[in-house]
Amino acid sequence: MRLSSFAGSDVGRARSGNEDSYFCGRTVFAVADGLGGHQGGEVASAAAVAPLAALDGRELATPTEAAEALAAAIQEANSAILDRALGDPSLWGMGTTMTAAAITADGHLQLAHVGDSRAYLLRDGALEQLTTDHTVVAELVRRGRLTAELAAIHPERSILTRAVGLDPRIPVDTPDPLDLRPGDQYLLCSDGLTEAVADPSIAELLSANEDGDGACRSLIDAANEAGGPDNITVVLVRVSG
Repeated sequence: MRLSSFAGSDVGRARSGNEDSYFCGRTVFAVADGLGGHQGGEVASAAAVAPLAALDGRELATPTEAAEALAAAIQEANSAILDRALGDPSLWGMGTTMTAAAITADGHLQLAHVGDSRAYLLRDGALEQLTTDHTVVAELVRRGRLTAELAAIHPERSILTRAVGLDPRIPVDTPDPLDLRPGDQYLLCSDGLTEAVADPSIAELLSANEDGDGACRSLIDAANEAGGPDNITVVLVRVSG
């Protein structure tokens, strides 16, 4: 199997700066959406991506090894952000989401995740969200206290329950690994995409664009056409036979 990867990021139409960061390597991919103000968000997301980028090209034999490496890198990022904020009061309270993926030597994709950036799989025309949003509203949906339809328009839908850089001990989700199959498309994205573009439209745009760079651009354009309420970042991994 052969992997092709593509990425893009845009400030959107409502923000003055881009607080997202991403990494699009050979075997490791990541999206981080910073919070804590313009400067703090940029600093936090960049600091979070760095330990993930250091894993790129390292042979991770199994999903278990990949999950441990990704989680350790996110913990390293968490400590680095906290230390940076302690040394600079202007950065106090900064943090970031993190959604990362690693390709293993035995042909799997392993995810690690904190926050409300997302990972998706498009397989055989069906789009599946692979990560769980760590937000107050998403937790209410999981408990049956709010419908998904109301959650999508809830005024507090972006309030996080978990983020990198805000707590010395941060739980990291490592969902079950996925076996890579020809035709798979894996998308990592910040909520600047998902707040503006519904899942069926994401699936349609990924399916309609044979060119990976074009697919990324079409997703960003769609978010901007819907108002571009936040920074928009996408990383796309395609699997071919």
